[in-house]
Amino acid sequence: MSDSSQSLTLQAPVTGVVVPLIAVPDPVFASLTLGEGIALDPLGECLHAPCDGEVMQCARTHHAFTLRTEAGVELLLHLGLDTVELKGKGIEPLVAVGDHVRAGDPLCRFDADALARGASALITPLVITEAAGWQLLPSKHREGEQVSLGEPLLVLTRTAVELADTRADGPLTERRVILALASGLHARPAARLRAIAREHSVSLTVQHERSTGNINSASADSLSALMNLGLTEGAALTLIAQGEAAEAALDAAERLLTTPEVEEHSAPPSSTLTAVTLKKGELAGLVASPGLAIGPLVSYQLPLPTVPLMGEGEAVETARLKEALLRVGEALAQAEAQATRQGQSAEAEIFAAHGAWLEDPDLVAAAGEFIGEGHSAGHAWREALGAEAAQLAVSGNTLLAARVADLRDLQRRVMAELSDDQQAVLPELPEGAIVAAEELTPSELVAVAALHPAGLCLAGGGTTSHVAILARARGIPCLVAMGSALMKAVNDAPDEGVILDAEDGRLVLTPSSTQWAEVTERIDISRRDAETARSAAFETVITRDGRKVGVYANVGSAEEARLAAANGADGVGLLRSEFLFLERDSAPSETTQRDEYQAALEALGGKPVIIRTLDIGADKQLPYLRLPSVPNPALGVRGARLWASHPELLETQLRALLGVTPLEALHIMLPMVSEVGELRDVRQRLEALASEMGLDSRPRLGAMIEVPSAALCADSLATEADFLSIGTNDLTQYTLAMDREDPALSARADVLHPAVLRLIQTTVEGAKGHCPVGVCGAAASDDLAAPLLVALGIDELSVEPARVPAVKAALRRLDVTALAAELPVLLALDGAGAVRGRLGEWLAQPTETITTTTTLERC
Repeated sequence: MSDSSQSLTLQAPVTGVVVPLIAVPDPVFASLTLGEGIALDPLGECLHAPCDGEVMQCARTHHAFTLRTEAGVELLLHLGLDTVELKGKGIEPLVAVGDHVRAGDPLCRFDADALARGASALITPLVITEAAGWQLLPSKHREGEQVSLGEPLLVLTRTAVELADTRADGPLTERRVILALASGLHARPAARLRAIAREHSVSLTVQHERSTGNINSASADSLSALMNLGLTEGAALTLIAQGEAAEAALDAAERLLTTPEVEEHSAPPSSTLTAVTLKKGELAGLVASPGLAIGPLVSYQLPLPTVPLMGEGEAVETARLKEALLRVGEALAQAEAQATRQGQSAEAEIFAAHGAWLEDPDLVAAAGEFIGEGHSAGHAWREALGAEAAQLAVSGNTLLAARVADLRDLQRRVMAELSDDQQAVLPELPEGAIVAAEELTPSELVAVAALHPAGLCLAGGGTTSHVAILARARGIPCLVAMGSALMKAVNDAPDEGVILDAEDGRLVLTPSSTQWAEVTERIDISRRDAETARSAAFETVITRDGRKVGVYANVGSAEEARLAAANGADGVGLLRSEFLFLERDSAPSETTQRDEYQAALEALGGKPVIIRTLDIGADKQLPYLRLPSVPNPALGVRGARLWASHPELLETQLRALLGVTPLEALHIMLPMVSEVGELRDVRQRLEALASEMGLDSRPRLGAMIEVPSAALCADSLATEADFLSIGTNDLTQYTLAMDREDPALSARADVLHPAVLRLIQTTVEGAKGHCPVGVCGAAASDDLAAPLLVALGIDELSVEPARVPAVKAALRRLDVTALAAELPVLLALDGAGAVRGRLGEWLAQPTETITTTTTLERC
């Protein structure tokens, strides 16, 4: 045995035939649940110590031994499979717990024939159950190779992993959670889990018990291991964290895994995935991004960069791979930062996930194994990621298969760094083409999108892939999973063009003149509507019957505030200040907050900006603010209730807010107000601080209506508030007693339920004559809900920045008086479904019909 300060060699404990651990016919070992290692099919009848160490455990049935080295590495030697059932028969232990052994000392003798008759296999795993700051190098021994007793078998080295393992000091904490991610534990949440572990300096493990009773686990350090758990929505998990900040890390991990992903990251509704009846000359696909497109069908094929097959030695090629990974990592970090600055959150998250995957120790180790066989760094990386992609592709799990394009992206990026091939990265594509490809990587999609294609068709891929997310974010019609027939059809497609119908899920290869004319007209109408909406985006909204309505924007940063201004928003109806407090080790300073708030005000050029004070609690937690654990955090300390226990947070935030100019444009909004006293206390503190700071002006102070008590007492709140804003998400949750985070209830938690609508009506009536009422919840962007909210008397709607032009255009076509006349009927219906049905029918009527009917009724 070699046990220096830098390496630890494990000897073969018995003469035998090498079996990779993942090939062991036992899921506990093969899944690496217990740890990494190797196995031998023994040819001898005595098991020996693979290294110096202390015997920490001997199984009662003598079939397993645990050794601990002086360096802290723990090893499990498991004689055969299912040998526990033999209750020790045929096995003679030669050591006891507490014994110190030297490498090669006998641990037990066994009767191979007796064990072979009673056990499922004699294969004997050697597993590193505790690495203690050591990293297992890829084995030099291949499957089926025979090794002799005492021959070097495995080597562990001290690497950067040792530094990571120092995070394991501290308390060990477990937590049970139910996975609520509709797309399962895929690349982005896996990357976030790893980031959480690093940010909190803890070791983090995910365990999942299968229906068979086997427990699979994966360290958050390895994206591949996490994803290969194959976890889908509804899976019961155990999170295990060790470190001083274990509780905070588990809080963050639980929020991540139990909070459904935001809508733009989800697949299209199931209605877009249904089978279609095809006609001759048509191909079907899944709708990844809806829309219509016409244009020539052009093939996109990009070969991998050329790299040499063989390398110049292990040390040289390992260094080259490390340098290439560093360069690609830096490029991904820059791309992530740029996407963040441009407000492209979906792209930023994907680049972050790729950066995390790039550092995956399992992938790096796999490439290292190929380098050890003499291959070049580029070829080793190609083979390692090719094998991983193949494993995901045949996993039978569509969510995992959708990640193949991401691996191909990383494969190409790193190979390009190791290649002398300077050929053009992108083939030429005519603008307005419908691009057909086997698959696209995310970075290829970004590059292709810059060439302004009319649409995308992919033979592979899935609706949950990152390419699908990016296509939706960019509004590019896209079909995926079209099969091998797609690429075959490219050569036969007419030069005149094809029709991509990413609404019904079909590609029309030989469209008739009638079909072409119909789709062309539909595309033109849609384009004209969008252009008309954008051209009038900066104009005030006046409805058909003369009602003025403000259309504001919901934002999360100064950058998004600039986007809101560019889209014609009349102001900011909600700036979520908590984005400044999240993902930090401590609360932001007064200066940091003031600078961000000031930038938001400057972006709107004097238009009103409503900034919500820190809204934390329930599904949003801060690692440096430990709130007491309660059975139902949605009903616990959050919003306005936080200030009683943490007044210093409010003090600093109010000072930062009062430091901006002009104060006349600033509106401060208090979340989760349940009674007027909470608002009055904050106003008194705001007044005192403004006096201390010698300010002449005062910002407006308002309250959010998110709980039924606030809606029912809106008349008293309106006498104290300068404005009220309804948070429809929480108001719906608390009114219907349906957790907004529960995927099983999300469809039923509908703002158009008559009970919620009546509370909104009560709020408007209570505020009448005192202050304006706005809506900053998701309902403001709902095509059906928005007109109804205005008919109920809402003065302002606040929507996502990109929705501002379309919402303004829709409201200009609305006859508010006519719709208000329908309110008694709508509010008397049984449920949200009935309201949606009746309201949809009413809004579908021609405007002239509605106006004429209303005029006759008035007469």
